[in-house]
Amino acid sequence: MPSQRTQEWMRTSLRTPGILIFGMVMAPCGWILDLTATVAPNWRTLNNLPDSPPSDYIQQGIWEICRATSVETRADCTLQDTTYFGNQIIEVAQGLMVASLIVTLIGLAVAIPGVRCWTDRPNWLLAGLGGILIFLSGVMTIIPIAWYTHILKEVSTVSPTVDVQVGYCIILGYIGGIFEILGGFVMFIGICRCCGGKNRGEKRVEQVTGARFASRQQPARRVEVPSLDRARSAASSVPYSKDSLDEDVSFPRAKSPAARSANTSYGGRPYDADL
Repeated sequence: MPSQRTQEWMRTSLRTPGILIFGMVMAPCGWILDLTATVAPNWRTLNNLPDSPPSDYIQQGIWEICRATSVETRADCTLQDTTYFGNQIIEVAQGLMVASLIVTLIGLAVAIPGVRCWTDRPNWLLAGLGGILIFLSGVMTIIPIAWYTHILKEVSTVSPTVDVQVGYCIILGYIGGIFEILGGFVMFIGICRCCGGKNRGEKRVEQVTGARFASRQQPARRVEVPSLDRARSAASSVPYSKDSLDEDVSFPRAKSPAARSANTSYGGRPYDADL
């Protein structure tokens, strides 16, 4: 026997709810951006290096440091800087960024069976748990990105820090983390029914059935009573003249029973009363 909850609410459409679609789109996009921010060596850029051409600059990431120039596409990523990699923010960023990528994958693995786009009813509990994991992965991305940005010029390095600029990895990390936070949060709010079931695309059974029966009611039939005083039609198939319609027409009267008995046959021959 279905539960009371199942009896009270029902889906108005077999399509996947919009909040789950939003979360399942935002989470992979955020994961790709976070992966790029993790592996790319461009968290900050050092320009205007002393004793170097103006076109040379140094890119520093959380895994490697590269020296590049604006006139060539190749970069030398064999630079060693133990002072830079010894900063606490670098160690924290390495751990949190990798953990964020792993947690996002786990969250997607949990959310996909919960979304169940191949069925008419998702598993909201699994989808909500996957949303929580995706939300946490976004938070783990934002923490090192924001911390590194806050102390951008204070991170020690053996390279001369004349002109320090934010690298593109910081921007990608911010965008990816926000995508994951939004996607995870939107998926999580589906774990409970709110706003009259609108977040799940559900309505109460009495609302749906009442609307259906109301739409099926037949309109009241209109009964037309014929009028005895109908006007004459001007378009008649019989040619009547005005004078003939005004004249009184005499019809022969039916004979009375006495007259009919007098005209009965006598002896097999008709009898005429006048004779």
